[in-house]
Amino acid sequence: MRLLLHQFRAEQKLFWRSRELAFFTFLLPIVFYLMLGSAYGDEEIEGVDGYQFLLAGMIGYGAAATTFAGLALLLVIRRESGVLKRIRATPLPAGTYIAAVLASIIVIFLLEAIILIGLARFAFDVPIPDSLASLAIVLLLGAGSFAALGIGLTALIRSAEGSSAVVNALYLPVAFISGAFFSESTFPELLRLIGEILPLSHLIALSRDVIAFDETVWEHLDDVAVIAAWGIAGLVVALRGFRWEPRER
Repeated sequence: MRLLLHQFRAEQKLFWRSRELAFFTFLLPIVFYLMLGSAYGDEEIEGVDGYQFLLAGMIGYGAAATTFAGLALLLVIRRESGVLKRIRATPLPAGTYIAAVLASIIVIFLLEAIILIGLARFAFDVPIPDSLASLAIVLLLGAGSFAALGIGLTALIRSAEGSSAVVNALYLPVAFISGAFFSESTFPELLRLIGEILPLSHLIALSRDVIAFDETVWEHLDDVAVIAAWGIAGLVVALRGFRWEPRER
């Protein structure tokens, strides 16, 4: 436990010292919420207050940006620069290191989500959801599943130079198709069908049901199952393909 806490503190320091990583994975969803909320947040979207609609979308986008994209980029860069190889050779257990990295990125996402909810409450008068327990479960489920997918993605990325392009090409279109920024009801049928398969659309829908309609997570076990299934798939890929040594030739 002492080693885990020590490495967790180190991961936190490394994250906040990286201005680019902190901005694009932590602050950007908050900036988007302020911008989009100011633009059309007072409108009603699909029977939901615009600010609540956007809040759920930005929580989903934050999960994708932070625990998926941010984690994948972090691990690939460390792998290709030889950092992971050197860590593997130290007395620090591999499981402890991975646990510390995961705990750090999940805590960062939870902090981001709390700031978004607080901002929505005080800037746009969005009420706090009745079921805080359901909200907490949604946030942890989303963070865990997308973190597993992020680690799994590292097995498919071969170089540090191409990592940013691969990650952005995946999560940015997924965020749009899943309705993080706009109502997917206006999308072509093909995009809507693709969105129904993706875990982010289910995370956003689940967040919206808890935030806007004060429903509990237990009323939407189908969404929970889809998100969890994607997380398990990411975990399987991660266990089979995660590497500690550089893959570049």
